[in-house]
Amino acid sequence: QVQLVESGGGLVQPGGSLRLSCAASRFTLDYYVIGWFRQAPGKEREGVSCFRSSDGSTYYADSVKDRFTISRDNAKNTVYLQMNSLKPEDTAVYYCAAEPLSRSPLQRMCAPSHFGSWGQGTQVTVSS
Repeated sequence: QVQLVESGGGLVQPGGSLRLSCAASRFTLDYYVIGWFRQAPGKEREGVSCFRSSDGSTYYADSVKDRFTISRDNAKNTVYLQMNSLKPEDTAVYYCAAEPLSRSPLQRMCAPSHFGSWGQGTQVTVSS
């Protein structure tokens, strides 16, 4: 059974940075698409960034492009989300999710309904 554990959330001032980690166990990242999603109070869960290891492709939502970077550490079987220039509107619970490899374009696949395995989430609060 796929297990995902997020960490690294916290309180940060606007303009600051955080790095979220998603540690995967009981499966190998090589055969999955990994996504980062977030859900703010009163809003639907949305895709932030997705990564497909088979071809190295990445996708970023327009709202985080050029500020967030998704990456992986093969040795640690962990995916990271480096978040820079954080804004108050980035405040949300952030989740990582995994889904077996698909040839679908990442932009189409990076939606919550396409992912079946989820972590428990980590809170990110951007406030002065």
